[in-house]
Amino acid sequence: MAEIIEPFEFKQCTSIIKSTGKKAKDLPELTDIIAVISDECIFHHTYQYFLKGHILEYTNDFAQWAGESLEESALAEHLSNIDPYEFRNINDLREKIIAVIDEYLKIFPEPRKAIPGEEFYFNETVTLIFPVGIRVKNLAEFLTAIKFVDTGSVYYHFYEARIRLGGGVDDFSRWIEDVFEKKELAEKIRAIDPLMHNIEGIREHLLEAVEEEVRKDMEVIDRCLTSI
Repeated sequence: MAEIIEPFEFKQCTSIIKSTGKKAKDLPELTDIIAVISDECIFHHTYQYFLKGHILEYTNDFAQWAGESLEESALAEHLSNIDPYEFRNINDLREKIIAVIDEYLKIFPEPRKAIPGEEFYFNETVTLIFPVGIRVKNLAEFLTAIKFVDTGSVYYHFYEARIRLGGGVDDFSRWIEDVFEKKELAEKIRAIDPLMHNIEGIREHLLEAVEEEVRKDMEVIDRCLTSI
């Protein structure tokens, strides 16, 4: 009886942005609002930063605003060093962001103010998750699919999965390890730094890792056929 392979079903997420009506013109106002704003807002400006066409120099909207609008490059660097996936919950992440800004304000107690129109606008998102109608049963099919799926799908399975699964695990590597027992390939995928690449960069690294594995598998098959 043929072995039943658990297929990988690609899903996608898309976000609808909602304004909270709150904005900050300087760092003290920013921390005051961060302290009380909703978890959904913090999530949008940190984790979902990677879903947008973000600037690689930064890892969250707060860092980008500090660096681009306030020209507080040192603070922007410290905020960008915060890895959101290291925190157990949104509130711990919220407290870390506030602590970093408060520490900066002790050294620079008179920070710049944003010019009108460049204030930090706090937003929330409603995130919709849905299947895209693509199911794959082997690495060759996976390789083809990953080339063409939308960036929202790569984000959902690589970034958002780290929140759902924890421990730096993503949907791609878990499927590859659980179904095919390819632990080395799974570890190679998990080693891709989510903070150092945009989504297209993540896609390229995934393609490179899986293509190499598929090539190895084909070489093994060729050797077996040659020896018959």
